[in-house]
Amino acid sequence: MDKLEEFVQKLKEDERNRSYTERGILPVFQSSPSARILIIGQAPGKKVEETGIPFNDKSGERLMEWLGISRDTFYSEDIAIMPMDFYYPGKAKTGDLPPRAFIAKEYHKALRSMMPNIQLTVLIGGYAVRYYLKGKEKKNLTETVKAFHDYLPQYFPIVHPSPLNNIWLRKNPWFEEDVVPELQKRVRNILEK
Repeated sequence: MDKLEEFVQKLKEDERNRSYTERGILPVFQSSPSARILIIGQAPGKKVEETGIPFNDKSGERLMEWLGISRDTFYSEDIAIMPMDFYYPGKAKTGDLPPRAFIAKEYHKALRSMMPNIQLTVLIGGYAVRYYLKGKEKKNLTETVKAFHDYLPQYFPIVHPSPLNNIWLRKNPWFEEDVVPELQKRVRNILEK
């Protein structure tokens, strides 16, 4: 068994993931030793859980646009996807439940160590930003995203591409005018090397 198979086996055997394993649900992520861009999102939604393909939904379509890449490139070995939770955490009153904290704490480092060529980590949304910027973020997610230059070249914080963020996007046109083109430029520079 290789390292990645061992990693998946450990996740499946973790008591806290038992309800998923018993239903035949596999952890959702995308990893490759040759990946150069790492995307850290929130957690799979219900549709993604059903297909087992990360960002296989409306959020993913928008994210691919923001990154300036095709679906084929997004699901290639150049791109890794490591959500804050590898499983759908369930429904809340509004939206989904937050990702379970133990996944990032106990599993991210091991998975990340299998991807030695990462040149840029895109942090999507508040959970990923707070965890990975650990106190270096600004007073809120909007201000952190606005100050994305402060976290380069390692991290690039962005908002979640969910349709639930349409109102935020309308109120903050600078994001798609200024931030998205810079993100696309950096992604293009890495992938074209």
